[in-house]
Amino acid sequence: MATKPASAATAPPPAAIPATDALLRTDARAASPWRMAARRFFAHRLAAAGLVISILLILSAILAPALAPRDPLQISILDKFQPPLTGGFLLGADEVGRDLLSRLLYAGRISLLVGFAAMAVTVLVGTVIGLVAGFYGGRPDAILMRLTDALLCFPTVFLLLVLAAFVGASLLSITLIIGLTSWMELARILRNQTLALREQDYVQAGRALGASNRRLIVRHLLPNSLAPIMVAATLNIANAVLAESYISYLGYGIQPPAASWGNMLNNAQSYFQNAPWIALFPGVLITLTVASFNFVGDGLRDALDPRARR
Repeated sequence: MATKPASAATAPPPAAIPATDALLRTDARAASPWRMAARRFFAHRLAAAGLVISILLILSAILAPALAPRDPLQISILDKFQPPLTGGFLLGADEVGRDLLSRLLYAGRISLLVGFAAMAVTVLVGTVIGLVAGFYGGRPDAILMRLTDALLCFPTVFLLLVLAAFVGASLLSITLIIGLTSWMELARILRNQTLALREQDYVQAGRALGASNRRLIVRHLLPNSLAPIMVAATLNIANAVLAESYISYLGYGIQPPAASWGNMLNNAQSYFQNAPWIALFPGVLITLTVASFNFVGDGLRDALDPRARR
């Protein structure tokens, strides 16, 4: 009686090969860098909480017309200094009877708009200067880095106040002033990273194949620099909101009747002993915004740091 060959007896069933391929594909997707970064980010509890608070603050600013119980500019002298939860005012009324909750919601639109717009200016300027200085080196690098060092020598608060006093207070001018005085740290980070990236094999191969400098920067160096850009962008939102707050608090920022959290604090400082809630709620929102975006930035830094990968 003939026996089956040993190889045929021990061969795996045909269905095992597709199952193994599917398992390998699932493991590859599960171990992708972005999925690993997302897991590390949400494992950072403060970063996850900061992301939730940031989203809620942004949504409240976007939906301010629907959420505000009153017109933020409506004056009612009879209701001035109305304490919270009295007279139909959830968070109280200010010195001229305006609803504090409505003003906080509309003020958040301005403060967050300044934060995001200034962040965009900072990221754009810092990214261009950092990539150009690091890629070309030599004289362009020396000129751009000396300019960066010169701007870093000035105290940021003093520079902001001087520029705001001379340029004038408007939403556009405050945004540009904050954005154009905050790009230096990002430029230095990207310049140092670009110095290392331009020596990588894929950049040298692109150069050997005749790729232009612009293509090398845009298609190769910029995508590999997204991690520090994302972290810096998140942290710069918090810094811009804080900068707008103390510029407006000192009277050089957003001017009444438009409301921002900073100028609400400025208006409330004279009434702090009699009506502390007028200053308390804007201060709490500034603190929450700055802390939440900083926590998100810290979480992104930990999640996107290659040394944190296991």
